[in-house]
Amino acid sequence: MEGKEVRFGVANSALFATVTTAASCGAVNAMHDSLTPLGGLIPMLQIMLGEVVFGGVGSGLYGMLVFVILTVFIIGLMVGRTPEYLGKKIESGETKMATLAVLIPAATILVGSALAAATKTGTSSILNPGPHGLSEMLYAFASAGGNNGSAFAGLSANTLFYNLSIALVILIGRFGVILPVLAIAGNMASKKTAPPGPGTFDTTGVLFAGLLAGTVLIVGALTFFPALALGPIVEHLLMQAGKAF
Repeated sequence: MEGKEVRFGVANSALFATVTTAASCGAVNAMHDSLTPLGGLIPMLQIMLGEVVFGGVGSGLYGMLVFVILTVFIIGLMVGRTPEYLGKKIESGETKMATLAVLIPAATILVGSALAAATKTGTSSILNPGPHGLSEMLYAFASAGGNNGSAFAGLSANTLFYNLSIALVILIGRFGVILPVLAIAGNMASKKTAPPGPGTFDTTGVLFAGLLAGTVLIVGALTFFPALALGPIVEHLLMQAGKAF
C-alpha cells in the first residue's frame, strides 16, 4: 500500500495520473512510482508524446501544431498533394524546424537516461533495482524535458549528477522546442495566404484527425518504445511471473 491514496480509489488515482501528465501539471493524488508497471508507463508516455493529448499548459497548442506540420508533410509525400496548412505552403524550412522540435526533446530525454544508466553516479541514486530503476530514470528526464514536474519518487535525484544533468535537459529540451516553433511562426507569418485548390488536402475532416493521431503515436511513441520495453513493459511481464521490484 506504499504510495497509495485510499480516499480516491484506483479509478480516480489512475485518471488523475493520466490527466496530470497530459496537461503538464506536476500535481498528483497518488505516487506514480507506486503504480503498476503499465500504470506508470501511461503517465510517462503522456509526457514523452509532448503533452499534446489534452494540451500542456502553455505548450499544448504549439506542440500539436508541430505534429500537424509533420502530418501535412507526410500526407503530401504519400498522396502527391501540396503540403498546405491554413492556406500557407509547408516547405522545407517548416518541416526541418518541426523535425527538430520533435527530435531535440526526445534526444535529451534518452541521452540523459542513457548516461544515468551507464554511470555509477547515476545508478547509485536508484532505490529500486532492475527495470523499475530504469523507469525511474526515464521518468525523471522525461518530466524535466517535458516541462511536467511530477516524478517517480524512488529516485534520489538530489545529487550533483542529477541536479546538473536534469537542469541541462530542461534547458536544451525546452528551448529545443521553443526556438524551432518561433522559427516556424516567423516563416508562416511572412507567407501569403493562398486559396485552396484541387491539390489541397483537407485538414478539417475526420480523415486528417485520424492521420494526425497516427503521426503522434508513430513519431512520438515509437521514438521511446525501445526504452519503455526495457523499463515498464519488461517489469510488468516480470511482475506477472511473480517478481516485484
